[in-house]
Amino acid sequence: MIEIIKTGALNTVQDLGRSGFRHMGVSVSGVMDPLALRAGNILLGNDENAACLEIQLFPFRVRFLADTSIALTGADCRAKLDGEALPPWWGCAVKQGQELELNFPRHGARSYLCVAGGIDVPLVMGSRSTALRGSFGGHEGRWLQKGDRLPLGETQALPLPASGMGIEPPAVAMAAAFPCNADGVIQLRAIPSGEYELFAADHARFWQQQWQISNQSNRTGYRLSGEPILPSKVVEMRSYGLVPGIVQVPPAGEPIIQLSDANTAGGYPKMAGIIEEDLWRLGQVQPGQYIQLIKSDAREAISVAAEIQRWLTRLRDSCLPMKKVVGL
Repeated sequence: MIEIIKTGALNTVQDLGRSGFRHMGVSVSGVMDPLALRAGNILLGNDENAACLEIQLFPFRVRFLADTSIALTGADCRAKLDGEALPPWWGCAVKQGQELELNFPRHGARSYLCVAGGIDVPLVMGSRSTALRGSFGGHEGRWLQKGDRLPLGETQALPLPASGMGIEPPAVAMAAAFPCNADGVIQLRAIPSGEYELFAADHARFWQQQWQISNQSNRTGYRLSGEPILPSKVVEMRSYGLVPGIVQVPPAGEPIIQLSDANTAGGYPKMAGIIEEDLWRLGQVQPGQYIQLIKSDAREAISVAAEIQRWLTRLRDSCLPMKKVVGL
């Protein structure tokens, strides 16, 4: 069990999300950076979908009420265990009574605390993710508060060494597959979508300009600030199904990227869809930072997905010695 000592609003229990319920108006939820969750769980010998803590407001502090192992992935949050600094993308054993503190990240937006056995909150619609808008899932359907105690699942994996071990972050291990422009701005690949041709006059500018992530951004969606793009004509549209990554253009002309807690339906024109394989990078962009959208296609998305699978396979193979033979 772990106890929350200090936290901010919006820090929650998340896994990879709940699927199969969008027709009922239930959003996916789940982590904003699925590669960080999967990597941390692999290091611990957990199921890759085991629930973790997603931390996006800092400082954050927890106390461990039993011996266990942890993995920290995602943003470099200047972690300290009983005052001793821990590297980013790091796993180690912890003792009962030790306290872990995470601070505002040097890089990235969200940190992930994975624990051996996972956070053992009840399954709701097949997931342990917190759905804040619906007030269900996770820990009592809400964000974490001081004094909360979270149970941990059982594990058959060997404990990590007290000295710790690290993971090469995906941004480093797969740098060639996840580009930035000459200014270091993250480039996200997107495929033109349904109403793309309505914005024909602004196609070049949509792809060329650097969009700033507005402060009016959260797990529901990121609003992009920049020179507006406008349709050639106003059209009446019926609501349609939404998935994370869809880039909609409201009447003001500044796009919105739908994300983990997005509505399941909407009616703004669809300009593009960011490929699923790039969404983890968007989850690590802070409001105020810039991104650039790059025109892509399904073939490139499949190639990037294969590169991610190769990285995960290498990580699984390197972590095999940490697992017990029985059951894992």
